[in-house]
Amino acid sequence: MPHDDFQVEPVKGLPETPPEGEVILWQGKPDWWALSKESLNLLWVAGYFVFLAAWRFVAVIDLMPLGQAIWASVPFLILGGIVCGLLLGIAFAQAHYTIYTVTNRRVAMRIGAALTVTLNLPYTQIGSANLDLRKSGTGTIAFDLLGDTRISYLVCWPHVRPWRISPTQPALRCIPDARRIAAMISEAAQARVSTPQVERAPAAPSAVAAE
Repeated sequence: MPHDDFQVEPVKGLPETPPEGEVILWQGKPDWWALSKESLNLLWVAGYFVFLAAWRFVAVIDLMPLGQAIWASVPFLILGGIVCGLLLGIAFAQAHYTIYTVTNRRVAMRIGAALTVTLNLPYTQIGSANLDLRKSGTGTIAFDLLGDTRISYLVCWPHVRPWRISPTQPALRCIPDARRIAAMISEAAQARVSTPQVERAPAAPSAVAAE
């Protein structure tokens, strides 16, 4: 199901032109700020370095003048700013190079900043979808796959449900207007699954006339 996507895309976000009858219903990408907070724990990291700076200040305030105590704490804030800047850059790159596509037949995920991978998730292989909605309206839609379908947590991170490693659940992470997109996927999946799948039977061998 996953495959490398190094070729020119005939349709943005898809590795090939959709077959006849498949219609693109929505395309979008993660909100990079929400992704930095939820996937990369930006606020927790920032708080950690602020705590280190405060701890350093309290530890030395009795040993040196106030000004020197403040300067002794500044390196932790500088280091924290550098780390947070890197996390913001990673979140922005991940969001920029990601394209989520919802059609009337599948969910497709073009993901990865350094290594680009496309996941095709037909509705017939999705057992359920779980919506984690935030107050801002952004949310994550995670998919529980049927059968023996397996994907790599590390390859697909951060576009997976957090802490669900076995089995890994691919996810549309931190998308705006997530409630509407979840309803759209639900309607499309129900319509697709309820549609009878007609397969052409192999041709019967021709009869040989008796002589």
